[in-house]
Amino acid sequence: MATIINILMITISVLLIGIILIQVRGQGGGLFGAAESSYRTRRGIELILFRLTILLVILFVVISIISASSWFGINS
Repeated sequence: MATIINILMITISVLLIGIILIQVRGQGGGLFGAAESSYRTRRGIELILFRLTILLVILFVVISIISASSWFGINS
């Protein structure tokens, strides 16, 4: 069980890193220079990537809590 959880966490981490880098690159700036002064509406692929990022973060947090609870023997 612990091996499956670890593999899931690594996979989700790699996906999150890739999606976040794609979003930063798409905004035309670097890591610190990508802020825009005006509000924009997300559309198309940008909206899909934004929602996928939120979903993957939620999954990562849930799997991390499950991993921690199994590590400390809470659900055993």
